[in-house]
Amino acid sequence: MSKIIVVGSGIAGLVAAVKASYGHEVTLVTKDVLGESNTHYAQGGIAAVTSTDDTIAEHVIDTMSAGAGLCWQPAVEVLCAQGPTSLNELIAFGVDFDRKKGELSRGLEAAHSHARILHVGGDATGAGISNALVETLRHAKVEVREHALATELVVEDGKVRGLQIVSSEGIETLPADTVILASGGAGQLYRHTTNPAVTTGDGVALALRAAAQLADLEFYQFHPTALAVPGSFLISEAVRGEGAVLINNAGERFMQSIHPAAELAPRDVVARGIQAEMLRQGGQPVLLDATKLGKDFLAERFPSINKACRAYGLDWSRQPIPVTPAAHYWMGGIATDTNGRTSIPGLFAVGEVACNGSHGANRLASNSLLESIVFADRAIGVLNQPWPTPFEFARFKDQSPLDLVQIEVSEPPQASSLHKPVVDRVELQTLMWDNVGLARDQAGLVEAASKLESWRPANVANRFFADYEDANLLDLGRAVTASALARHESRGAHYRLDFPNLKPADARPIVAVRKK
Repeated sequence: MSKIIVVGSGIAGLVAAVKASYGHEVTLVTKDVLGESNTHYAQGGIAAVTSTDDTIAEHVIDTMSAGAGLCWQPAVEVLCAQGPTSLNELIAFGVDFDRKKGELSRGLEAAHSHARILHVGGDATGAGISNALVETLRHAKVEVREHALATELVVEDGKVRGLQIVSSEGIETLPADTVILASGGAGQLYRHTTNPAVTTGDGVALALRAAAQLADLEFYQFHPTALAVPGSFLISEAVRGEGAVLINNAGERFMQSIHPAAELAPRDVVARGIQAEMLRQGGQPVLLDATKLGKDFLAERFPSINKACRAYGLDWSRQPIPVTPAAHYWMGGIATDTNGRTSIPGLFAVGEVACNGSHGANRLASNSLLESIVFADRAIGVLNQPWPTPFEFARFKDQSPLDLVQIEVSEPPQASSLHKPVVDRVELQTLMWDNVGLARDQAGLVEAASKLESWRPANVANRFFADYEDANLLDLGRAVTASALARHESRGAHYRLDFPNLKPADARPIVAVRKK
């Protein structure tokens, strides 16, 4: 019986742990409590083909189109083809999707050609899925280590052998035959994010320091509409799908002059449109006007958003609400094949921490929850199979040395670097938001790279949880900035003011590796 460690308790980690528990000794490590993850806060739904007027092929086309030429088609085909089966598995786990007259209720979101988005409790899909999976896990043979932060991968002779963690009991090393990273994204890189506080990119930083290959790091998706209040509560795209419009402080709509689809343009277009309008009005947030939808409809269709607005003293049925873009989802991450395997034998990555090429440069709405369960299932399916040797990512076969970005990681401070100030998270988040955010250029990226290089992590002997997280954010800030500097075009979520056009010749991934 092999020892499996799963890091993370979102949908990907929970599915992986439950499925691995059949025949393996499984430990799940999570730095907060079970279920505290991006999954839990997801308002949007899960996309899958469940009706006779929809097809897998059309879901593939929609996904490829949203990905702006950078999707890896084999991964997209796996994602979409396995979607219906994965959906049925969620239902078997106890997820109660919304129904109308006994049939699954299907919603339509931007860039989808069919209504194929399923929800739980209107706008509480993530919480519904997370709660059902947590309950399932509690009945499985899985050891759960809550409030334990993964700090380093143990790699010996080129293979993963365990995981170092820190908890209230101190630093310890857990032996393992396999480590499955499912630790989510890194929204805390940015000043404004829809992600919870736990999303500090720990898994990607672990993999980078262990010399795993990373890919597509420059592609961070900013959701156009987060409530412009502390916490950046997400206002689902579905609100605009139902007819809400964006207006400036003068009460004028502005998206119609930017894109034919106006408020339902691709997320990156809407986010940049809002940012431009905010700059024109002195940095003040724009407004989302949902008043025409009516009080009863808003309360029934969007109960979580309705509750949040009221908690902040906002009545969105009577007055427009202030919104701003916020970091939402990372298309980049640890490079994997279509089974979640990475370039380090014994190390898997699934969910937002991974990059298998299914999202390309811009994730199609509601594909993220689907990706998590599909590839978590596929990873468990190959646990007993030999690791490909030598490992070769089919997606990267034709890469040239120019496509490789080497990242300087934040090693434990040496005497020569102690003159550098310890990184401050708020300063880092502000720097990333201003220089490596929605719109980028050479000068801003170079400035960011220089500033990031001028900081160091706290001494290991004096670190608390937050210091380990800050060290991870420092590594990832450097990695995202270096990748953004290397892509001399605008594609999907990566927008360069100095390279505003799409370059077909650059439709290839940029691979990031630890500098030797």
